[in-house]
Amino acid sequence: MPEDGVDLTPKKKLLSFEEILTITKLFVKEGITKIRLTGGEPLVRADLIDLIGEMNKLRSDGLQSIAMTTNGVTLARKLPKLQEAGLTHLNISLDTLIPAKFEFITRRKGWRQVIEGMDRALELGYDPVKVNCVVMRGRNEEEICDFVAMTENKNLDIRFIEYMPFDGNKWNHNKMMTYRDMLTVIRERWPEFDKLTDDVSDTSKAYKVPGFKGQVGFITSMSEHFCGGCNRLRMTADGNLKVCLFGANEVSLRDALRSGISEDDLLEVIGAAVKRKKKQHAGMFNLAKMKNRPMILIGG
Repeated sequence: MPEDGVDLTPKKKLLSFEEILTITKLFVKEGITKIRLTGGEPLVRADLIDLIGEMNKLRSDGLQSIAMTTNGVTLARKLPKLQEAGLTHLNISLDTLIPAKFEFITRRKGWRQVIEGMDRALELGYDPVKVNCVVMRGRNEEEICDFVAMTENKNLDIRFIEYMPFDGNKWNHNKMMTYRDMLTVIRERWPEFDKLTDDVSDTSKAYKVPGFKGQVGFITSMSEHFCGGCNRLRMTADGNLKVCLFGANEVSLRDALRSGISEDDLLEVIGAAVKRKKKQHAGMFNLAKMKNRPMILIGG
């Protein structure tokens, strides 16, 4: 969290409940099978349970999973109703296992609540519970093995994410730790740390300590691009379609919807955007100029 916080987008610029559902229905109709609600923080939406419930009705049309990425602070008490509404998969963002460091990174209290939310998700049968951890030198790299150790007895998928530049995060190349550096650290403690088989569209490289209940993944956005196999689309909370998280090009589906565009014409707009997707993202160090904004992830 930046020291001066983040600017809130005016509500009228955000997609409405109905607009999100309209676009979701269109993507599902065209073959999308997975939807992920991500950050910002989706749990701040007062209508989140109703939104997931309406999306869940699309299961008969081919939607297979409704996922959410959350900071987990209010997750424990909200998760039972979210699961009942249709939430099928869960990612929890957690960059440290040290409460004081958590407060420094997030600028809020709540580490204990995040852990409670993770344990509650396991109790409710989420299989696995994914935990997203951005690794930074000088910040949390000494905790890598502590995170891996959590997978021994819990069905967690710890996903180590290479530190990426975005506007406001004071990115510094010296803070970046590649996944191969992380592998070296882990194998010093668990030499048998094994590679698992990945699907062609996976954005995470999967590994496992033999005998452990959970597993580990590495999201290698900086050191090894995976754009050629990525089949995700992203839509920002204000309605801009991004065919690549790191791409500068965006198409406003919100403006198209509000102009009264037909469904067929909207599909043409989306199709043209998808055809412009590149096999790998360009200008990695120009990413520091890009805004990191709330998004909905559409994939499958």
